[in-house]
Amino acid sequence: MISKMIRYDIVLYAGEQEHFVNELRELGLVDITTTGWEPNESDRALLSEIEARQKALEFLSSFASSDNFNANAMAYASGEEAYECYESARSERQRIAQDTLRLEKLAEEIAPWGRYSIDDVTRLSERGIVMRFFVSQTAAFERMMEEPVEGITIAEVGRTQSNVYFVVIATDGASLAIDGQEIRLPQMDSEDMRKEILRLKAEDKALDEVFSRAALSKELIASECGQLKEQLQGLKVGAMAQREADGNLLILEGWAEADTADRVDALLKEYPNLVYDRRDATIDDEAPVKLKNNKFARLFELIGSMYAMPKYGTLDLTAIFGPFYMLFFAICLNDAGYGAVLLALGIALLKKGGPKLRQAAWLSIVCASATVIFGTYTGSLFGMSIPELLGYEAGEPTPFLDFPNQFFSIALAIGVVQILIGMAINIYMQSKLFGFTSTFGLLGWFIIILSGSIAVGLPLFGITIPGFDASSPIFYACMGVGAVLMLLLNNVKRNPLINFGAGLWDAYNNITGLLSDVLSYIRLFAIGLSGGVLAQVFNSLAMGLSGLSEGIGDSAWYVVALQIVAASIILIIGHGINLFMSAISSFVHPMRLTFVEFYKNAGFEMGQRSFDPVRKMNE
Repeated sequence: MISKMIRYDIVLYAGEQEHFVNELRELGLVDITTTGWEPNESDRALLSEIEARQKALEFLSSFASSDNFNANAMAYASGEEAYECYESARSERQRIAQDTLRLEKLAEEIAPWGRYSIDDVTRLSERGIVMRFFVSQTAAFERMMEEPVEGITIAEVGRTQSNVYFVVIATDGASLAIDGQEIRLPQMDSEDMRKEILRLKAEDKALDEVFSRAALSKELIASECGQLKEQLQGLKVGAMAQREADGNLLILEGWAEADTADRVDALLKEYPNLVYDRRDATIDDEAPVKLKNNKFARLFELIGSMYAMPKYGTLDLTAIFGPFYMLFFAICLNDAGYGAVLLALGIALLKKGGPKLRQAAWLSIVCASATVIFGTYTGSLFGMSIPELLGYEAGEPTPFLDFPNQFFSIALAIGVVQILIGMAINIYMQSKLFGFTSTFGLLGWFIIILSGSIAVGLPLFGITIPGFDASSPIFYACMGVGAVLMLLLNNVKRNPLINFGAGLWDAYNNITGLLSDVLSYIRLFAIGLSGGVLAQVFNSLAMGLSGLSEGIGDSAWYVVALQIVAASIILIIGHGINLFMSAISSFVHPMRLTFVEFYKNAGFEMGQRSFDPVRKMNE
């Protein structure tokens, strides 16, 4: 559900702004509207500083869990010192990485020249012995060597598969056309460069001590970052406040939750030289949104936030789409073994990271548990048939669902159910906001689809309601009521003839749209089936390629061991790939059904922003 908000319009002296915002920050319950704020040049510099410190904290958190971290290092005295040392070490590490990469590449290029001394080359040049260095293709070098030139000495230094590295020494007046590329040797040979690379790596290793000290000072850096955020917060409030009386008065728009509004009122009443007005927020206000759900529904807020927050004054659909998302995830993955693997990963993630990661871990645990249950019901365990493992014969009745042959129609039925729930929500919200008569058109469609589903759809699954079938009078009565609402009363303020024309046009759009929406749920069947087929394929490959499909027979123990190892490698790689791909599909496609089909039929409206009160900032 969406937490109820109270709107405050606050008037105070401009000189009191900083002190007043600090009071609100200490309270931590009021969201001051800063929508539309555009940073100037100094604000952007402040944003850059905040972003840089956040990146530093991310790196240091990761570094603290690495093997290079020294937990016995000494923390810095202040956050500013820790951050500056971190930045200096980071820049130094970047320089070292660039120099190392350059030297490694250059050392590889000049390795064929072997050991040399630039000082010796320079001394020979001063005595009139000029040495020129060339690289040529092997064929071109061989041709030059076949036709020696007087006064020219060519000495081969090194050779690769395709090139020859050689030195040309010429006396005065002698010349030779060289078919090759002349190069200038670096000051160091490849061996000296490798020594320099080792020195650079030692310098880089020494920087770990700086990063360790900075990692032990994370709280100090986080505190400094929080102060910068508070400074930015104050700049936003001042920039977006309405100024009156030649800038002497400020008018602020604030929001607080109804549950905590009494504490806000107490602060405002006690604050000197301040006037305020309060009222309940309405759907017409651009009120910030805060969701207030139970522990189960709160897990799926992570999914809903990937699309948008609901508009204030409408309905929070998290608790409604949450069970559907969990079911859709289980259907798409459709394997008890894969579900067990994700369940173990989710449990492992609970011990790591902050609240967001733990929320994601719990979401994984819930969805994986549903997958284990559904995968067991459909009889799939890492692509193997559970009924066959339990000894059921082919064609023998089992308590398991025959997914390939039975679930296609079930997927469509699930889609109809979710769409009807969405339409019911839409009818409720329109009735609440605009009156019951505004929902007649949508209500007509709801009655027609619901009646058809009960009278025609349920019998396909062996379920019948006595007295309500496709030939019963009550069915025709319901369809007639729905048609009248849909065609003639879709807008009670218009002429019935105009309504009839509009109703026919809406009928065309709704029929094609609803048909497309329902058919979209076939993806549940298709994704679940494809993952199961791929799992079976990898099982067959493992058994076939390893030879285990023909049995062990009289093979030696070491042959059997090799077969088992080969099959295990194929199974781990194959099922790993399939699990990765299936998990992504199971995450994305239920989200698509939620945000497109369900949200559209439920009349979802997105909000402008989330509730974010001014408060003390700490990372």
